[in-house]
Amino acid sequence: MQSNIPQIEKVLYTAKTHTTGGREGASVSSDGHLDIKLSSPGTKGTGTNPEQLFAAGWSACFIGAMGIAAGKMKVTIPADRSVDAEVDLGTIGDGYFLQARLNVSLPGLDREVAQAIIAEAHQTCPYSKLTRGNINVTFNLV
Repeated sequence: MQSNIPQIEKVLYTAKTHTTGGREGASVSSDGHLDIKLSSPGTKGTGTNPEQLFAAGWSACFIGAMGIAAGKMKVTIPADRSVDAEVDLGTIGDGYFLQARLNVSLPGLDREVAQAIIAEAHQTCPYSKLTRGNINVTFNLV
């Protein structure tokens, strides 16, 4: 069976982590820059959870994608740009699913220009590509 998934031509970076114990465990990156405890959402554990990590990664990547989009449009993106990502873990029947909201702040930009940057970033951000058609995603310009 042939896949419609594009194949990477050139690998730019490979993140490597070692995780033990699942949601109540720990995760360490191969370079040692990430060394965290994990806890299930809503528990009294002291660690972060996969949903928080996904939200942090996606929002950081999305800010980078907005910078690229703004550059293509010849627009200076505000230095104080930000993305507040909200990732929900929920159920449908007995299955687990995610949904997300990205609340984007591009202060000082015209609303139409900001929305065009968000739309373009959503087309190019690898995390957006990963989620497209797989989870419900809402973008809010704040």
